[in-house]
Amino acid sequence: MNIICCIKQVPSTDSVRFDREKGTLIREGVTSEINPYDLFALEAGVALKEQCGGELTVLTMGPPQAEEALREAISRGADNGVLLSDRAFAGSDTLATSYILAKAIEKLGTWDLVLCGKQTTDGDTAQVGPGLAQRLGVPCATCVESIELIEEGKVRINRRLEEGTYTLACQLPMVMTIEMGANSPRIPSLRGKMRAKKAEIPCLTAESIGVDQVKIGLNGSPTRVSSTYVPEFSGKHELLQGSPKEQVDALIGILREAGIL
Repeated sequence: MNIICCIKQVPSTDSVRFDREKGTLIREGVTSEINPYDLFALEAGVALKEQCGGELTVLTMGPPQAEEALREAISRGADNGVLLSDRAFAGSDTLATSYILAKAIEKLGTWDLVLCGKQTTDGDTAQVGPGLAQRLGVPCATCVESIELIEEGKVRINRRLEEGTYTLACQLPMVMTIEMGANSPRIPSLRGKMRAKKAEIPCLTAESIGVDQVKIGLNGSPTRVSSTYVPEFSGKHELLQGSPKEQVDALIGILREAGIL
């Protein structure tokens, strides 16, 4: 089985910086990590590959430093990694990103399953996985907790939704997004780290995957951030004295003055 896992390198929560003019996150020179949701997708891919054989390729789009995320993924069990990096991709929203990823996946050749994390911690939209499935013309299952091969080209999955867990039999090829907590991501092994260090990471550009330039980057993104601000919170507290009854009466009086009662 040929599996492709799409991951994203996101800024660490303590080093997030924002370009107020462009309305985008500043990613270059910022401490980054693999999106936490994507670690569960990666582990699902590694486990499935161990069950049925095949190859697991990890794909990411980002600046040159995103190569670090691919090497970490290889150290965690992936077979190889592919980097999508081009200044023309900068500022792409989820619509443009899904288009770029789909063109890259088509460039990679035949595949059976594409895995993504349910969402990312920077954008938090959960749109890329379903959008990618639409671009590739295959079904999509979201919020997947487990994947098991039933027979050639067919898997059984569990989906965790608000109203309960659904068990479905699915025909490949398809795209799946993996739920947070679906498994226990393995830590990089020493052998994996050595293999990752030696791995050759090809870099694909907008030209090499044949994208339409009007569909990528800021110009190809209908979603725009018009402004950003840091919310300010203010408040006061008052300690009520007296007996319980006196405190309750005082509280009722305060609420009435505020128009709440």
